[in-house]
Amino acid sequence: MQPKLIIHGGAGSSLKGGRAAVAHDLHEIVTAVYRKLQGGATATAAVIYGCQLLEANPRFNAGKGSVLQSDAQVRMSASLMEGASQRFSGVINVSRVEHPIDLAAFLQTCDDRVLSDYGAADLAREMRLPIYDPLTDLRIQEWMAERVDNFQKSMAGVVAETARADGTDQADGTDQTDGTNQIDGKDQAARRGTIGVVALDYNGQIAAGTSTGGKGLERIGRVSDSAMPAGNYATPEAGVSCTGIGEDIIDESLAAKIVIRVVDGMTLTQAVDKSIDEAARNQRDLGAIAIDKTGAIAWGKTSEVLLAAYHDGTQIGDSLAASTSPQSATI
Repeated sequence: MQPKLIIHGGAGSSLKGGRAAVAHDLHEIVTAVYRKLQGGATATAAVIYGCQLLEANPRFNAGKGSVLQSDAQVRMSASLMEGASQRFSGVINVSRVEHPIDLAAFLQTCDDRVLSDYGAADLAREMRLPIYDPLTDLRIQEWMAERVDNFQKSMAGVVAETARADGTDQADGTDQTDGTNQIDGKDQAARRGTIGVVALDYNGQIAAGTSTGGKGLERIGRVSDSAMPAGNYATPEAGVSCTGIGEDIIDESLAAKIVIRVVDGMTLTQAVDKSIDEAARNQRDLGAIAIDKTGAIAWGKTSEVLLAAYHDGTQIGDSLAASTSPQSATI
C-alpha cells in the first residue's frame, strides 16, 4: 500500500495575509512526516510525529502557542486512535507539557485510556516529562486585549501571526506590537483551533491524532471534542480528525459519523459529503480530514477556510485556496 497522509492546523474565517506562511509550514510538516512513512514508520508513529511537529509550531493552537482560557491558563487536550485495534486514548485539559499527544500515545497501552486534568498531570510526572511552558507573548497579548474588552469574544484566534506592512508575517511570539495583527479585533485570522493528522502506512494501517489548546477564553473546565471520538476516530476502514467549534463537532459526532458511514458501505467521498452537508444544514462551523483503506484522501468544511495539507504519494497539495463553504474534496 502506498502511504498517504493529511494534516490540518485549524479552520475558520479567512487567513487574509497569512495564507502563504501557513501553507509553507503545513507543507514542511507534511514533507517531514511523509518521509517517515516512506522509511517504514507505522501510521501510529507517523501521526504522533506529525502532531508533535504541529504542537511545536507556535503558529497553531496546540502545544506551544495554545490559546489561554478565561483565567489566563493554558489547558490542552489530545487524543490518538489506532485503526487496527480501534483503541482510543486521550488527555483532557493537561498543562505544563510540551506534547500532549505523547500522553495520549502512552495511554494506548493502559487500562485507563482517557484522563482529565489531575490524572493527566500525574501521568506526566509518572512519565518524567519535563515541565514546559507553552505560552507565547502573542497569546498573552491576545488575552490581555480581550480582558480590556471584558471578554466580549467567545473564542480566541487560532493562527498566531502578525501581518506586517511589508507583507511578511511572524509566528514566534515576539514583536507583536505593531497593531496590525489579529489581536486588535480588526484582522482576525481563522478562529477555530485544533491540529490533526491522519495517516495510512505501507501495511494498510490507519491512525488518527488530534490536539488542541481549546477555543480560548472559555469557562474553566470546558472540554473540547479533540479528546473524544466525536473529533478523532479510526477503524481499519478509515480515519478522521476534526477541527472547528468543538461543541458543533460534538453535536454532529462528526469523526465517528464519517468513519461509520464508510464502514457501512459508503465511499469516503460519499461519507464526507453527506456529513458536511448535514452539518451545514445544522449551521455548524467545522472541518474534517480523512483517509480510507483504499488510500483515498478527503477533506470537508462548513467554515470558510480549512488549513489542511496532504501527500498523496506523488505530490503535496493543500485546501487553503478553497474559500467557499460548505465544500469537500477527495484526492
